[in-house]
Amino acid sequence: MIIAIDGPSGAGKSTVAKAVAKKMGFSCLDTGAMYRAVAWRGIQDGIALEDAEALGEIARTCPISFGHVEGDPVPRRVFIDGQEITEAIRTAEIDRAVSPVSAIPSVREALVDQQRRIGSEGNYVIEGRDIGTVVFPQAEVKIFLTASDEERAHRRVRQNVDRGVGHIDYDVVLEDLRQRDKRDSSRATSPLKPAEDAHHIDSTDQYIEDVIEEICSLAEAAGAVRPKAQE
Repeated sequence: MIIAIDGPSGAGKSTVAKAVAKKMGFSCLDTGAMYRAVAWRGIQDGIALEDAEALGEIARTCPISFGHVEGDPVPRRVFIDGQEITEAIRTAEIDRAVSPVSAIPSVREALVDQQRRIGSEGNYVIEGRDIGTVVFPQAEVKIFLTASDEERAHRRVRQNVDRGVGHIDYDVVLEDLRQRDKRDSSRATSPLKPAEDAHHIDSTDQYIEDVIEEICSLAEAAGAVRPKAQE
């Protein structure tokens, strides 16, 4: 079974996806980390973000992998070409770079192929921006997770403070989020939009635990069986 969770930056997709995967005994795939990895490698190699050919070549030829702790379905480490970049891809610079890089058709094509291969290997919670519309349109459960612009900015600031990277100025973060929303929603290839059959969840005024439980219940209604330890 595939549980697809799409939505804009800062809506809580990663946190929710990891928690749902743990509760349901699924594996978890963070597709955003894959695009961030390509953006990071491009910057390291001095490649312009407009150089579609060179960035597409990175996506096609540089293997991206994830590190797991035994018994934990959630990947804790990210690698490209064998080099760990777990922390390096969570900076303000990569926040700004990932949107134009992910809009490049050749990059998306290469990474979507990888995502489909991984997702076909078992039960997965997969989060991103086009999972339910493009990558896995046949997903049994599709979620479009949103929150207000202001709430998403507050969350991102708190996250940046906690991890010690990225902007912590609320106004700067809010503007960055809005600009990324505009780019992601208006790009020609795989724009950010909900699937027609997606369940819409607004997490602005909800406890995160309630959002997680709602998605788990939808998965159970679609035929997933929650592990007994989680009942």
